[in-house]
This record gives sequence, structure tokens and C-alpha cells, in this order.
Amino acid sequence: MAARSSRRGESAVWLAGSGLGICLILIGGMIALILTKGLGFFWPSPVEQITLTDGTVLLGEISDREAIPQPGTPEHLTRFRIQLKLGNRDLTGTDFRWVEEDLIASRAKPADVLYVERREYGPFIGRVVALTDGERPLASGSEATLAALAPLVAKAHRDRAAIRRLERDELGAVNYRIEQGRLRLKRLDLEKAKTEQEGAVLQQQYDRLGEQLAQLVAEASRTRVTLRAADGAEKDLPTLDVFRAYPANQLNTWQRAGVYFSRVWEFLSGDPRESNTEGGIFPAIFGTVMMVMLMSVLAVPFGVIAALYLREYAKQGLFVRLVRIGVNNLAGVPSIVFGVFGLGFFVYFVGGSIDALFYQENLPNPTFGTGGILWASLTLGLLTVPVVIVAAEEALSAVPRSMREASLAAGATTFQTIMRIVLPAAAPGILTGLILAMARGAGEVAPLMITGVVKLAPDLPLDGYFPFVHLERKFMHLGFHIYDVGFQSPNVEAAKPMVYATAILLLLIVVLLNLTAIIVRNKLRRRYLTSAF
Repeated sequence: MAARSSRRGESAVWLAGSGLGICLILIGGMIALILTKGLGFFWPSPVEQITLTDGTVLLGEISDREAIPQPGTPEHLTRFRIQLKLGNRDLTGTDFRWVEEDLIASRAKPADVLYVERREYGPFIGRVVALTDGERPLASGSEATLAALAPLVAKAHRDRAAIRRLERDELGAVNYRIEQGRLRLKRLDLEKAKTEQEGAVLQQQYDRLGEQLAQLVAEASRTRVTLRAADGAEKDLPTLDVFRAYPANQLNTWQRAGVYFSRVWEFLSGDPRESNTEGGIFPAIFGTVMMVMLMSVLAVPFGVIAALYLREYAKQGLFVRLVRIGVNNLAGVPSIVFGVFGLGFFVYFVGGSIDALFYQENLPNPTFGTGGILWASLTLGLLTVPVVIVAAEEALSAVPRSMREASLAAGATTFQTIMRIVLPAAAPGILTGLILAMARGAGEVAPLMITGVVKLAPDLPLDGYFPFVHLERKFMHLGFHIYDVGFQSPNVEAAKPMVYATAILLLLIVVLLNLTAIIVRNKLRRRYLTSAF
């Protein structure tokens, strides 16, 4: 019986199935860990006031608890310590502190504690003292100040939006036109007087808007809130810098959910702040999606054309076999090698030549002769072309020869046969190559680090200024954002939740892009039932 099962390969089936099950469990565990750590970051936790045996008073969120290692002693892993998220980095110089539970004299959750999310230095955790408008006091005392602070926080949101609109839209538009006027002045000496006059008018407009911006900032910064930390230190903070403030220990479940979704929306739609450890990551989302789209548009046509030539036109022989070997080997080349090639060929050679021919007025400042989203997309296109070629060639080879012969016998040319018979039938397999290319390209970081990705890019590659799509601009990427926040941040503990949340988003974007391609592929499969797919 055992010998018959062995001949049928049942043991190999069980082994393969067990391997698949273990891989699925590991992947599911990884995704569960990322979801727990990432999505839990936005849920507002209660703030505890901890009094130590030496009289020290601490306020903070409990972020972790672990056993204390003391190898070689009876107390090894029997005593515990907790990690407090203290905030108030501008007062204490640190965000987190480990406290041994044996040293805690008392623990409480006071109702008057305020958790304040602000522009810099991380959150402030303490009690509210007073509220002033310039020199005029508005409120004092915890309850009165907290009630008066809420509408001012809402006003601060509107003020920041107005300042951002003035800075980015109106001032940005005028500054853009000033720059265009400067370039026209450099190119068109015959219209120098007219351009100078336009530049003077625009400069006056720019100065006027600058004064308006300074006035708006000064006006919005007049109202200030005074906060007191657990150790008694006070902080005078402009309400313009307050992004969110809530009594952490007075929130019910619905209020906590409101704070949670407010934080999630800010994470998805806002710009980064505090060295990318707080705020949102919308520029990185936009840059990642745009780069993947550009990479796909650039890689797939060339990969399909190369596969068509190798399969349909090239005479099979030693040369074609060598080309196929080269393509297969290219798929295994480390990605950083492609990055170095992209830097040397695309950035320095092609980009430098474009600058010398069309952007002489900008030199020595490079326009295309430096890293940008176009060169990063081309580099990743080269990286993924071998995958597309192999998948497309396999799809073309799976189309039955009888379909080609029937088309040729009906009087169609070779080109007509390929375009109307072969390519539609092979489309599902070609889309499989696209899915693999997108999955690999979206996660690559090393080539991007030297071809255009940056830590912070406030100007998106797509905006309302002609020519609207700026392929020469640098961009942000979710993969590089994870690397930067996780390994380059000076505040490691504060960066951990942002790393998990960004990883969730990157996984979600890759899944959505692949799911779209899979849906299209399945529709094509149902349409061409005669293909091998």
C-alpha cells in the first residue's frame, strides 16, 4: 500500500501542500502584524499619570510592556517595565521612557489631561493653563480654557488652509510667472523692456501677496495656549501650530472613533511633517502610483514588441538563443545595477543632452540632467522589461499554430494575423507579465534612490501649471518613505507606527493595481476561450 502511494506521488502532494500552507500562514501572520501595528497607531489611547517612588510625576500613553532581562539572577524575566509615550520633546528631549513597575507608587487617569497634536516636536501631553490673544487673556483654568480652545483649533485648520492656499496657489502662481518671465527675458533680448515691465508688475504683486501672507500668519499666531507638563514646566504655544487637541481620558468610543478616522484621513491626504514621522503621506502615494503607471506604459510596449520579433519574425538559431539567454539573465541582475545605469545613461547622458539643447537658459542648474520621475520610471522599465518579454513570448507560443495558418490561408498578411488573431489571443498571458512587472516595480527602492526619489517633495509631478505634467521633478515613493522613516529617522520609537501604516498602504496599492490587471485579464480569457489561458 505504501509503495503504491509512493508511486502515485501522494507523499509529494502532501509535502507540497504542507509547504504551501506554511507559506500562507507566514504571509497571513505578517499581514496581521502589519495591520495590527499600523492601524492601531491612529486609535487615541488614554493618558496615565504615574507617580514614582522618588516623587517624579509622569504623564503619557502606555505604548509597550515587557519583562526585564536579568540573565543569571532569580529575577530574570520576572519583573516588568512599561514604556511611556511622554511627548513634550521640546521640554524633556525625549518622547519615550521606560519605567520599572516596581518603582511606581501610584497610577491614575486624570480627566483634565490634554493630548495636543502640534506642528513640531511631536505631541504635547499635559494640562491646559490659559488662553491669550496677544496680551489679552481669553480664558484661564482647565475647563474654561478647554472649552474656548476647541473653536480656536477649528479656526487654526481654516487659517492653515488659507495660508497654504496663499503660499502654494497664489504666491506659487505669481512666482511661477516671474520665473517664466525671467526665462523669456533670457531667451528674447528683443523684448527685454516689455519683459522687465511685466516682471516689475509681477514683483509688486508678489510683494503685496507676501505682505498679505505675513499679515495672515501674524494674525493667526496671535492666539496662544499655555500648557503645563507633568513636571510643572509650561509651554506657550500658538493655536496655529495645534493640529488636534482632545481630552484623552474623557472620550467615549464614538469620539475616539472620530479622532481615529480624522487621523487616518490626515494620513492619506496630508503632507508629511516632523521629518516624515507625523502628518500624511499623500505625495508618496501619488508618486508611487504615477511612477508605476509610467513604468508600465514604457515597459510593456517594448517588451511585447521584442517578444513578437523573437517569436514571430526572427529566424530561430544561435543568435536568437543567445538573446533569450541574455534576457533571462537580465531578470536576475541586481536592481542597484540598473539604478547605476539609469543614473549614467538617462540622467547624465540623455538628460544632460536635453538641457544643452533646449534648456540652455537654465544652465548650470539642470532641468532634465538630474534625477526625476521620468528617469526613475525608465530605469524601472528596463528592470521589468525582461519579465514582460518572457511572459509575452510564452503567451505568444501558446497560441495554436492552426489559428495563424487559418488566418494566412484566408488571405491575411502576417502583420494582420498578428494584430487581429495572435495578440488578442495572447493578451491574457501578456497581462500576466504586466502584473509581475508592476508587483516588482512598485516595491523596488534601490534604483530610485539614485534616479529621482527624495525624502520630501512638496511639488507634485502633476499640477495646474503648463505643461501640467512635469516629468523632470523629483518625487516621493512609499517604499523609500518606509526606508527613510524606519532607518533614517532620529526618533525611532515615534517612527515605528508610521512604518507599519505606510507598509499597509503600499501593500494595498500593489494589490489594487494587480487586481485591476487581473480583472482585465480574466475578461480577455473569457472572450478568447480558444487560447491556452
